[in-house]
Amino acid sequence: MQIFIEYLKVFAVGGILCVIGQLLIDKTNLTPGRILVSFVTAGVLLSALGLYKPIADFAGAGASVPLTGFGHSLAEGVREGVKENGLLGAFTGGITRTAGGIAAAVIFGYACALLAKPKAKT
Repeated sequence: MQIFIEYLKVFAVGGILCVIGQLLIDKTNLTPGRILVSFVTAGVLLSALGLYKPIADFAGAGASVPLTGFGHSLAEGVREGVKENGLLGAFTGGITRTAGGIAAAVIFGYACALLAKPKAKT
């Protein structure tokens, strides 16, 4: 029963984030790129205010996998980088913290591009 509760929390928080994204797509004139940047920026801002860590602790992957989780990881990386390397850490910490995810996105994106048969839009 405990694992069911965990899955429910993950699904609920991840679902809420997806609903917010879908509402932004359906009800605003924002482009997908702007929505993406807004989600990452929201993750950074919520992390800076100390609000995202409790959400991530509560929901696990439901909060860490979406784009807001990427923003949170960037902010945490910058915070750690500044502690370790001073001002230089502000520029290197976020990339160091998120390098694995970025590398995976590049590799899987490249693999999909090799396997897909793109067609021109009509």
